[in-house]
Amino acid sequence: MRNLTFAWRVARLFAKLLVGLWISATSFARADSPQRHAIIRSWSRDLLHLAGIEVRAVNFPDDAERPVTLVANHVSWADIFALNTQRACHFIAKAELRRWPLAGRLLANVGTVFINRSERKETHRLKEVVHRLLDAGETVAVFPEGTTSAGRDVLKFHASLLEPIVASEGEVWVVAIRYFRRPAAHGVVAEQRTDAAAYIGAMSLIESLRAIHDAEPVIAEVRFIEAINCAGMSRREVAQRAQALIGEAVRA
Repeated sequence: MRNLTFAWRVARLFAKLLVGLWISATSFARADSPQRHAIIRSWSRDLLHLAGIEVRAVNFPDDAERPVTLVANHVSWADIFALNTQRACHFIAKAELRRWPLAGRLLANVGTVFINRSERKETHRLKEVVHRLLDAGETVAVFPEGTTSAGRDVLKFHASLLEPIVASEGEVWVVAIRYFRRPAAHGVVAEQRTDAAAYIGAMSLIESLRAIHDAEPVIAEVRFIEAINCAGMSRREVAQRAQALIGEAVRA
């Protein structure tokens, strides 16, 4: 019965991706900025719900439209959608994600910025793209670790990924992402940290979905920590500050 339930969940998620792909190429493309932001936030929340994940935002400012850059630790594929429930973001992502079936096209349609970090010319292009997005009032998001981890600590932040944001002297919102398991048993009230959502190593998406399914209900907590004004700061200073703040939060 459990396997049948999981198969039905995967089928519904696949259907949701197909619908999202259609929306991103039709009504989303024709919508104005506030409408696109609302579509992204709602669709992301629905997708995570289908996967067995609920989002809990802590201390997030109410100003949903002011252009800022989100800097967060990276645990799972679900991080992107969890952040999108609070701020419709243009993510800076590695070029390999563009080749993902369905999801790659969907991410491209909603404005994900794909980069090849091995090419130096990408830094200049990225600066121009980020500057243009912020000028247009959009939100940019980046995972400076450059890869995922179990989420119990943070890996070293790559300051180079923050160069476009620092160069624009923009505002960085530091966000910590943690995953919890809400007890389903009667009489148990304390939440527990869970690694079920961690998408690391050679894990496949199906394996990740299975782990989340077996651990549900899972809560993705996105916690706003601090806003950093990058004016007068170096990219290394911003990276070190954000890494220290997030590290303290996820180790708690």
